[in-house]
Amino acid sequence: MRWLVDGMNVIGTRPDRWWEDRHGAMVKLVDLLERWAASTGEEVTVVFEQPPRPPIRSSVIEVAHAPRPRRDSADDEIVRLLTAAKDPGSVRVVTSDNWLADRVYAAGGSVWPAQPFRAEIEAS
Repeated sequence: MRWLVDGMNVIGTRPDRWWEDRHGAMVKLVDLLERWAASTGEEVTVVFEQPPRPPIRSSVIEVAHAPRPRRDSADDEIVRLLTAAKDPGSVRVVTSDNWLADRVYAAGGSVWPAQPFRAEIEAS
């Protein structure tokens, strides 16, 4: 299974004042995803609306971003990655954004809501 993670959507599931250190929240999410992917063997891409500054690198997961930061640009990039997949049915998108979920289903992918996914990766 390939996972495409709506990064800021997952970060936003916890009102832990992440907005005061957006980059720190992104680093924390990548760390959680790395640990989860390493323990499960799953292929993970986290998508942000803009490139993290400073860059966040990983040898375990892919850290991606939309080509141009704007409203819903991460959603558009997730759909682009999904439709470019050889088998969209083998791709699961993590988001609680209903509009993105509708687009994912229309493209043949599946969706896992952000909050239960965050609980899963925090538990691993």
